[in-house]
Amino acid sequence: MKIFFRTISLIGVLLFSSCGAFFNPPLYQEASRTGEFSKSTQPLLDLPQAAQPLEVAVYNFSDQTGQYKAVESGSTFSTAISQGGTTMLIKALEDSGWFIPIERENLSNLSTERNIIRNTKKEYIKNLNPDEPPLPPLLYAGLILEGGVISYDTNIITGGIGARYFGVGGSAKYRQDRITVYLRAVSTSNGEILKTVYVSKTILSQAIDASFFRFVKFQKLLEAETGVTQNEPVQIAMKDAIEKAVRDLIIEGIQKQFWSSQGGKEVNDQLVTDYLAEKEKDESTLLFDRLQVGREAQNALSISLGGNLPDNDYSTQDVGFLARLEYQRRFGRFFNANLKASVFRIDNGRQYRNVFASADINGEFALLPNDKFTPFIYAGSGVIIALLDPRNENVFDTGEPFFKVQYGVGLEYYISKKIGVKLFGEHNLVFTDKLEKAVQGKRNDFYYNFGLGLNYYFKL
Repeated sequence: MKIFFRTISLIGVLLFSSCGAFFNPPLYQEASRTGEFSKSTQPLLDLPQAAQPLEVAVYNFSDQTGQYKAVESGSTFSTAISQGGTTMLIKALEDSGWFIPIERENLSNLSTERNIIRNTKKEYIKNLNPDEPPLPPLLYAGLILEGGVISYDTNIITGGIGARYFGVGGSAKYRQDRITVYLRAVSTSNGEILKTVYVSKTILSQAIDASFFRFVKFQKLLEAETGVTQNEPVQIAMKDAIEKAVRDLIIEGIQKQFWSSQGGKEVNDQLVTDYLAEKEKDESTLLFDRLQVGREAQNALSISLGGNLPDNDYSTQDVGFLARLEYQRRFGRFFNANLKASVFRIDNGRQYRNVFASADINGEFALLPNDKFTPFIYAGSGVIIALLDPRNENVFDTGEPFFKVQYGVGLEYYISKKIGVKLFGEHNLVFTDKLEKAVQGKRNDFYYNFGLGLNYYFKL
């Protein structure tokens, strides 16, 4: 029974910490509510007022993917995304305050109704009131906004994790889709395409479940399971992408001086500066939210501090210090060559202790050369020499040099284009068993270096 109660408690903690929706199930009908904001709604509403709102026409902002909703047995005749893109775009234009949307999607309905009004007015003027004013003309647009949803990619990322032990288990799964929209502004005076913007939005689906399957007594089986699934609405994701596209179009139009805010040049410049910084970050972010960084500098100097751990014939193996200087030269995107000069102490306690210097040359391969986090591996050869008399640490007495090979792995994080912080660990294999003045067995002496370093990149 103790195992039973522990299991129930574990499942409860899992659901309480990860599945807030589990404790708020939709058991009753809910009244209609005002549509919720997307992540891009408030930034759109926060834009400064326009100096002069522009009349714009939207004829059609359609689903250009042609995709139908997928099911396990194939697909249905229901479309994968909403067909109300034009309505969403008009709402976003209205919310921004920078545009005056003009009805064009159902222009035939508007024209029919105006003809009815015009004919009615003619009869009214002729028979009752000759002074009745005529029907005012339709507004015309200086801009036409066009585009549509051009892509809906499903399962671009899928994954999960789970475990089961003696009938007790749980799992978590996720899936990510992506929707992409294009929006362009066309001048009605000459047909020139003034600006085109492109926005993509990911759509997340998650599922968490826990289960229990156990014989608690002879011929008495206890089985329980629970879980929750959360799917981000496609309509909200589409609304988010459209609102982001409208905001981007407004700011890029300010940058090109097509229109302006009421605040004038100072407000315009601040909007453009913030937008360019945001755009640079977005454009440098790859799939899986990987941040991409340009690598212009071909040279780097590095300083590192860390520790040394011997692997030799003595039983006591303590951690000593490590200090290193390094020069690195890039050859292409993935490959580097580096020269390293290191000073470190091999520490075997009372049995042996000495300070050594080494010079290494390595070839290095960067696995993700343009990411903020860059794993790398390297290998090479070098030479090592003792600096002190092993019988007296205060006496400078260089010993016999020994050749070695080394290999290692590391991870570098780029703070900026010129500064990087790296963490590394390496294994050094010396071609001798005399490094620590003790020869025992058939195996040569080894040691490990590990540390934290700072890289400075520069051009020559």
